[in-house]
Order: sequence, then structure tokens, then C-alpha cells
Amino acid sequence: MLDKFITDLRQPKYRYNISEDIHSENLGYYYFEFDEKRVSQGKDQKLLSKFDENGIPINSTYIDVDDKEFVYFPITIGQVGLAVFHTYLNTKSEEDKRRFLKFVDWFYDNAEIQDDLGVRWLTEVSLPQYHNPGPWQSAFSQSRGISILLRGYQLTQNKKYANMAEKALISFTKPSDCGGVTSFTEWGPFYEEYTASVPTLVLNGMIFSLCGIYDFVRVFPENELAKKLFDDGIATLKNILSNYDLGYWSRYNFCKAKWYPEVDPATIGYQRLHITQIEMMYKLTGEEIFKIYATKFRKQDTFLNAIKMYKIKYKALKKINRI
Repeated sequence: MLDKFITDLRQPKYRYNISEDIHSENLGYYYFEFDEKRVSQGKDQKLLSKFDENGIPINSTYIDVDDKEFVYFPITIGQVGLAVFHTYLNTKSEEDKRRFLKFVDWFYDNAEIQDDLGVRWLTEVSLPQYHNPGPWQSAFSQSRGISILLRGYQLTQNKKYANMAEKALISFTKPSDCGGVTSFTEWGPFYEEYTASVPTLVLNGMIFSLCGIYDFVRVFPENELAKKLFDDGIATLKNILSNYDLGYWSRYNFCKAKWYPEVDPATIGYQRLHITQIEMMYKLTGEEIFKIYATKFRKQDTFLNAIKMYKIKYKALKKINRI
């Protein structure tokens, strides 16, 4: 735990720049400017272990997973894919375009398709901390798939990619316990990074999920479902955001399961990610509440508050057997 604390303190204060253009119909840089070299070296994806013959990343599994050692993790695949796309935008080379399209084809070829649930990308491993034996669906994975497929569509004009992305929206209309990716809460529909028998309500996953939905709104502004999913998700985020404020730090999630820690604070890295994400949400929507909480969480990012947080974080990780 001490090593984790020291490593976190050495991280750059805020590692992602927010992209300049986050509204236009043409999908250029993602909302956060992922750098391919940094992402591929595992500096932002600590479990990224190796790459297959197509350049698709493979993750080591979580510390509490015994059933598998390595797994294709759609969330990581999407992040590396977006970073490769950023490289292509910088170079405009055919080789970088070809590399990016391998990620597009991975999401197209590895989609699970069902009539009632549409398209989903499942992670074939258990989630012990959330009592999910796996495989599990994720709004964050859905978002990554949509963002990659739509950029592939605009790059190639092949409508099969756009059609697949549209089918990925269906899972947002279904509850998690029925195979969807949404918890329907008192605050509104919450798009779950980690689906379980109870709402897990991971803040960063919710915000990343909204990014993929908004990509679809940008490309197809006439699509009523995408617009409703985005508007409803923004309303939920505004309603629930105050619950993530611990007064001195932010929560990683708002999971109220009996078997889960009462408080699971964000690590330093996630505190800083929350700040950047919420600043982006203010830029995206103009909603004042996002400016207020970005400022509040930024002021909380002090050495003394981090020490206080890690004392509580240690107890939380201990309870869920992650140390």
C-alpha cells in the first residue's frame, strides 16, 4: 500500500488534456487526449500486459481473480484504440490508419448480438469485489465500442460499423440484472462500469459511458434514443454528484451493498481523473454544477488529504480482499 501511495504521488497532477473540439459531427480527438506511447506502456492502464499479433492489448486480471491470468478487456482495448487513432490524426499515415482499423474490426468481430439486448462486449472474467462471477457487461465497454466503431465508420464510410454502434445503445435501456448496463436509481438511470446484483455506481465509468453516447449524438443528432440516453444520464449525474463528495476527497463509487465497504474513496489517480472528467462535463454541457464540483475536488487534492484518504482506502481494500 505504501508503494501504491508513493507511485500515485509521483503521477502527473492531471495527465489528460481535454480536447478542444468535443461537439462537432466529425469525431476527431476523443474528449481526453490519450497519448499512445503513454497508454501502451501501461502508465495509465496498469494491468496492460502484452499485445496480440494484431496489436490488440491483453490485460492481466485483477489481484483477487483466480480463474484467469490474462483477458481481453474491452475498456483497455478501447483506450489503446483511441490513442492509436490520435496517432493517426497526427501522422495521417496509411500504416497508422491500418493499425486503428484493427481495433475497429476487433469490436465488430467480437460483439455478442442478441435480439433483446442488442450488441454487447463482455469481459470474460469474474468480478469478486462486486460478487459477479462473470462474464460481465459494462456501460464503459459499450461506450468504448461505440466511440471506436463510429470513428471507423467516418474513416471508411462503411455503414456496418455505424449499425453495430447503434445496436450497442440498446443495452443502456435494460437493467443490469437483465443483461443490460443500467441501474435505475432514485437519482435516475446510472450507466454502470461494473454490473452486479446491486448498483455499484462507479463515477468515472459513468462519465466515460456518457462520452460514447454523446459520440453517437454528434454523428447522428436525429437519433432520439441516443439523445434521450445522454440527456437522462446528464440529469442523473447532476442529481447524484453530491454523494461522491466526502468533504476532503471524492468517492470512487457509491456502492451500498452490505458486503461492500461503507466508504471506498478514490485513489489519487482517480481523484485527479474525476477533476478532469467533471471539468470536461462542464465544457460539454455548460452546467454550473460541474464547474462547482471540479473546483471543489481540485482544492481537496492535497498531501494531507491524500494521507487521510489512504488510511480509509486501506480498510476498504482489506474488506474486499484486494490487498
